[in-house]
Amino acid sequence: MNIRHLTFRLLQVYVAVVRSGSISQAAQQLHLTQPTVSLQVKRLSEAVGEPLLELREGSYKPTFVGTELYHAALDALTRFEDFDGFLTDAARGNKGHFSIGVVTTAQYVLPRLLSPYAQQYPAVDVTFNIGNRGSVLQRFENQLDDLYLFSHPPTGDHVISRRFLRNPLVLIAPIHHWAAQRDEVDCVELVDERFLMREPGSATRMVFENFLREQNLQLHNTMQIESNEVIRMSVENGLGLAVLSEHTLAQSQARVAQIKVRNFPLNSHWYLVQHGDRRLPVTAHNFIEFMNAHLTEWVEEKYIRNELAVLLGNQ
Repeated sequence: MNIRHLTFRLLQVYVAVVRSGSISQAAQQLHLTQPTVSLQVKRLSEAVGEPLLELREGSYKPTFVGTELYHAALDALTRFEDFDGFLTDAARGNKGHFSIGVVTTAQYVLPRLLSPYAQQYPAVDVTFNIGNRGSVLQRFENQLDDLYLFSHPPTGDHVISRRFLRNPLVLIAPIHHWAAQRDEVDCVELVDERFLMREPGSATRMVFENFLREQNLQLHNTMQIESNEVIRMSVENGLGLAVLSEHTLAQSQARVAQIKVRNFPLNSHWYLVQHGDRRLPVTAHNFIEFMNAHLTEWVEEKYIRNELAVLLGNQ
């Protein structure tokens, strides 16, 4: 058999003839003329090198070889019908993959957003890569992911970003700290306390340092710790004070006191970001649409600042 002479159209014609037992009926089903169907069957028989059909009791039946070809044709055609269905699902974003780069503090936010989406789109594979702001910025510049979550997004013409959640930053202390007993504290009263700070470049640190500059304040005792979880545990154990996201505290059920500092909480937001030079997969676009439609079902209303509709308008 010269397999190079086989085509899907020949196999489709042959399957239609075997199923109907008739050249004329197969021609009607396929919207072809009877001579065309007869010629296709002849070409297929020549390619195989064996008779494929025989006329018995007024209808065409497959020969011994024809029966095996019929089963092989069904296997091939069914597999490609499945593939066609896969392509349709992929084009609609029901199947496929996208990746999202996430700064470490957003790991407390992302599961609330991603879990309902994954339940509705179980065939979509989502990869998320967690790192500090510097490493996620590098991933963004190298276009390694489709979407990114930042609380302080990068800038430039190639940046497309919109906020969707408030990210209030609060000041925490050990439960028995003196400031925890006060109705209100001015930040100037705390400058001699030890502050546990994230690494330079962290969005939380940048927002807090901007606040200190605006207040013309300078801290006298700081310790750098590159993990929100370690910072929270250190505050619990009396090592110092810290500024953390309210979302981080809510998820961890921290045993700390939130100090009522004048001009706190500090204002920050979560942003969904994409690189303007990278084409967004349909699956990622669907994720944004899903977030935009269902955000109020996942997050308390007080935190929502949804501008994702504008981001969708840029697609």
